[in-house]
Amino acid sequence: MALPWQAEEAPDPRLLVLNEPLAAELGMDPGFLRGSEGLLLLIGNLVPSGATPVAQAYAGHQFGGFAPRLGDGRALLLGEIVDADGHLRDVHLKGSGRTPFARGGDGLAAVGPMLREYIVSEAMHALGIPTTRSLAVVATGRPVRRETQLPGAVLTRVASSHLRVGSFQYARATGDLNLLRRLADHAITRHYAGAAEAEHPYLALFQGVIAAQASLVAQWMLVGFVHGVMNTDNMTISGETIDYGPCAFMEAFDPATVYSSIDEGGRYAYGNQPVMAEWNLTRLAEALLPLFHDEQEQAVAFAVESLGAFRRQYSAAWSAGMRAKLGLHDGLGDDVTSPLVDELLTLLQEGQVDYTSFFRSLGMAVRGHAEPVRGLFVDPAAFDAWAERWRGFGPDADMMDRVNPVYIPRNHLVEEALAAATGGDLDPLERLLDAVTAPCDERPGLERYAAAAPEGFGAYRTFCGT
Repeated sequence: MALPWQAEEAPDPRLLVLNEPLAAELGMDPGFLRGSEGLLLLIGNLVPSGATPVAQAYAGHQFGGFAPRLGDGRALLLGEIVDADGHLRDVHLKGSGRTPFARGGDGLAAVGPMLREYIVSEAMHALGIPTTRSLAVVATGRPVRRETQLPGAVLTRVASSHLRVGSFQYARATGDLNLLRRLADHAITRHYAGAAEAEHPYLALFQGVIAAQASLVAQWMLVGFVHGVMNTDNMTISGETIDYGPCAFMEAFDPATVYSSIDEGGRYAYGNQPVMAEWNLTRLAEALLPLFHDEQEQAVAFAVESLGAFRRQYSAAWSAGMRAKLGLHDGLGDDVTSPLVDELLTLLQEGQVDYTSFFRSLGMAVRGHAEPVRGLFVDPAAFDAWAERWRGFGPDADMMDRVNPVYIPRNHLVEEALAAATGGDLDPLERLLDAVTAPCDERPGLERYAAAAPEGFGAYRTFCGT
């Protein structure tokens, strides 16, 4: 399920950004990584003794259509490393050149999309959301041809593994049940060790993935994150967010929000993400069926019963998270809070209210400063009626400030930083990273990083970067 491969030689590697705290977690010396040999290591042009970089094979449903052979078309798994906590982590490249899975692509990546993944993945990590991490972005000195000619770059990222739903789909499509079983055993060892002791280990593995994804997608929804391309090859077994292509954070609240230029039907719109996660997990169940039970009817029954837990687990995670965002204590039942939340979301949608600004400003209202949040509504009367009921539950402003970010990677700021970096100016990138990697810590001088996009910014579209 992987082919040994080598990264293409970069003619003029130059470090754009290095994640020094992550390097320290991995036991790597930032000083070395900034040097000439370190840069070659970060882009796969210097391979440690004993390491064999590989391009991984996987399948996937892409916008609903099944592709039996996808794989790392422009990526390489450099190898594994044991971090400071004793955990095994993958070190992986993106944009390192063509592989046998490239399917006609050039295997390269431009500076902008690689820096987007760096910014957004590190913002997600700072928000406490499970994610692949970005270690570095290195400019290669090789131009990349897209609509125009752009400077090329390689992203070095880190994950607990790069096993995907598509990995299991690939194994199942080969018809080799021994390969499927070996892959499942590896996933259990790597991510769900407790499943090995269960009566039905492979079913326990599946249930672990369901729980991880239910929690992950609830966290996306709570911060307004839109992944943009939730294909089965972009859903990890570990429950980490992966592949930040056409992703963005929602600004004006609207469940139909789509940022991806290729998602014309809104399949992966903000409000569809829980349903699409469940759909992807159903595809994982199909791949794993032969391992659940020798009798297909019983295997299907096990799968259906397990999948039934997704909606319950997602709803529980969403409800608990929304109570925290509203400063309400867990003692309040869903019968009390659900109508309050539903009415609020209707108000936000009708008023096209900025999602992040609303929740952060709402905490100020608890402290007696209601005008900032009221000012987000064209007609604040309906909000006032809702807020009166909400205040009756005694919301905790400190709790709200701990979970409601001031700073997210707002789309206009991301574009500003990427455009500047593509032109050689890294200052806007560094300032944005400073804000979003301490998202709940409000600081003077960073007001523009908390503000919504200017009116002239217009409708926003993102692209996959391939």
